[in-house]
Amino acid sequence: MEQVKLSQSLEDYLEMVHMLRLANGIARVRDIAAALKVKMPSVAKAVIELKKLGLVTQEPYSGIELTSEGALVASQILNRHILLKGFLIKLGVSEVIADKDACCMEHILSAETLEKIEEFVNSPNTGATAKKSKTAAKSTKK
Repeated sequence: MEQVKLSQSLEDYLEMVHMLRLANGIARVRDIAAALKVKMPSVAKAVIELKKLGLVTQEPYSGIELTSEGALVASQILNRHILLKGFLIKLGVSEVIADKDACCMEHILSAETLEKIEEFVNSPNTGATAKKSKTAAKSTKK
């Protein structure tokens, strides 16, 4: 199955549907609008686009449901966000900034870069490598 290429905006909407469903069991247009700080007609338009792509369904006056493909794509987007946020926090970035920056980065980084970041984050000696680099930098300054 070929994966659909989504715009950054549609990825954000799909990810928010997924996060709201995980947190509340339901994703409503008004909740998505509040969470993303957008107007409800913008959410409605995005939901129409996501429906056309076969990623969500919605019955009138009910919550937005993810299709099986939509759930897969949404969880991949959320996992990228979690990986990047964790990576930035590991570098010493504050949690608030890491969350904001991860949201931007998750849309533009290549699969290769994401794979290398994941290897780095999961490496048992990442901390040791970072400490060695700092020590080496200090000794060269002397």
